[in-house]
Amino acid sequence: MTDTSSALRIVWIYPDLLSTYGDQGNALVLKRRAELRGIRTEMVHVLSSDPVPTQGDVYLLGGGEDRPQILAAQRLRADGGLKRAAEAGAAVFAVCAGYQIIGESFGDDADNPLPGVGILDIRSGRGETRAVGEIVADIAPELGGGRITGFENHQGRTHLGPSARPLSTTVAGIGNDGQTEGAYQGQVLGTYLHGPALPRNPALADMLISWRVGQIAPLEPSWGERLHEERLAAALNS
Repeated sequence: MTDTSSALRIVWIYPDLLSTYGDQGNALVLKRRAELRGIRTEMVHVLSSDPVPTQGDVYLLGGGEDRPQILAAQRLRADGGLKRAAEAGAAVFAVCAGYQIIGESFGDDADNPLPGVGILDIRSGRGETRAVGEIVADIAPELGGGRITGFENHQGRTHLGPSARPLSTTVAGIGNDGQTEGAYQGQVLGTYLHGPALPRNPALADMLISWRVGQIAPLEPSWGERLHEERLAAALNS
């Protein structure tokens, strides 16, 4: 049963550093799909100069260039709020640069390893080639299955440790390593998918909502589902 007694608190982290590809669209779609079900929401924007609140329900991080990524990781580690929230059971959805920095380590522009926030058992470095283009992947069956789509633009290669599981297996594109895309650990989830990811994959948005409020009612198919099918068809037929 859906709990609508309190607001779903959506925390958008560091839009001044991590919003290169319009990933704030993830926050907007999450808010909209919750409210269509009668779930009240509260949107919190946290700038890099602000402390990260620990009482949020879903924390969102977007993509960024190398230097802002390094600064974001440094500030998140020093602040500690995101890690405390994740340890308390909050959901985290991180994209591209955000995905890399919530791991144990990531590479700078010279591929020197730098410490991450440490809430996802992954380690990222730089590959020999850049992954650019549409990506299609099949979500892990234990998460409900289904196919996801997005746009990737990164040189990262990500390796999963024993505590993390792949979010999906790649059908087209590179993702982590040409075989898997993204990772999850408990309610912490990371992906290389831009587009933004949640507008293109409304089922992922619904999964994040359900992690925090319990079972949710399905919505009538609308533009989100149509966009999902259109982008899947375009990617697979290109």
